Amino acid sequence: GLLTLLQQDAVAGLQIWHHDRWMPAPPVPDSFVCNVGDMLERLTAGRYVSALHRVRNVSTRDRTSMPLFLDPSFDAVLEPIKILAPDPTAGERRRHGRRWDGTDLATVSGTYGDYLLNKVSKVFPQLRAKVL
Repeated sequence: GLLTLLQQDAVAGLQIWHHDRWMPAPPVPDSFVCNVGDMLERLTAGRYVSALHRVRNVSTRDRTSMPLFLDPSFDAVLEPIKILAPDPTAGERRRHGRRWDGTDLATVSGTYGDYLLNKVSKVFPQLRAKVL
């Protein structure tokens, strides 16, 4: 999507891939994590980079996450915003092959719906066979 918002509490576990290693993102109670999504990276020509992240269970406490995902419309065309020139430093900030699906967001085209269905079908191939 474009952006994910997640309210924080005191339970740790969020990690961000940064400079070839996983770093903890310490929780800050009563704050929000704002995660740049793949489509914001694509639409800004790499000016904002989608962070590779994961959640590890590092606590004995229960953890409940209720993110708010902000996505483009299903028929939105995926091309960079024309007024933005590509950021020459974007390549240095990219994940360098760390994407789980191998997608180069700089080359994604078509609609968000096409992108989303393709991504979901990689995670749930049986769903693709049944529904698509």
